[in-house]
Formats: sequence, C-alpha cells, structure tokens
Amino acid sequence: MAQVPLAACSHKRQVCSLYKRALRNLEAWYDRRPEYRYQAVLLRARFDQNRCKDIGEGVSLVACGEKELFETKHYQPRCFTNSIGGIAFEREVVPPDWMLDYWHPLEKAQYPEYFAKREQRKKEYVTWWEKQYCKPNLQDH
Repeated sequence: MAQVPLAACSHKRQVCSLYKRALRNLEAWYDRRPEYRYQAVLLRARFDQNRCKDIGEGVSLVACGEKELFETKHYQPRCFTNSIGGIAFEREVVPPDWMLDYWHPLEKAQYPEYFAKREQRKKEYVTWWEKQYCKPNLQDH
C-alpha cells in the first residue's frame, strides 16, 4: 500500500493517519461490534492522553505508535472491496461510446434529446477530422 512519506506531511496528519490505521487494525481483530467499540474507546483515550505534549516528544510517540502498529498488525487485514488490494479493485467496466450505436431504436426513443445531441456531435467530429487530416481517398483501396 502506497502511503505519503512521513517527511512530506505535517505532524497532525501523521497522527491522524496512525489513528485511522490503528482503528482499521482493531476492526480486523475484533469481529463483534461491542468489543471493537470498547477497544476503539481505549485507543482514543491513549491518543487523547498524549495530545498536549511538545513536538519533540510527539514525534517520538508517533514513531513508537508506528512500531506498535506494525507489531500488532492483523495477519489478514480487512480491506474494502474497491480499494487497492480489494477483490474488485479496478474491475469497473466502462462501456465504450460506440456501444450506444447498437441500441435498439425503442431504447433510443427514451432519451431523444441525448441522442439528437450525440448525432450532432458525431457529425461535428467527422467534419473536424476531415478538416484536420483531409478527407480520406477511397479510390486507393
């Protein structure tokens, strides 16, 4: 998983990122919601306890937190279906525009304004193409 380098983001952002990743790790460890919520409240209390420390101590706390998170990471972390590493990542199939040409006329009749504008734009594109690259000479073939 690609993450933002620590040197490139602020201390506040590093702490927020660590907190969110720790919550996701707890989510993987505790299946039942009440157990997860209890652990999440304890985690939040630990973060709030160290909230007003100076920046030097805060940096060392973040480093210790990153180490602790690495050591307690779940062996099979949960990931969302469409996020990186999920089973449906980049599986959304976007149909190409030419598929609309094969619609039945009754289907096209449901969206008359759209298809009228589409036909107009197709004609504009053909004229632009011919103007840009010259009209094709069909006698050569």
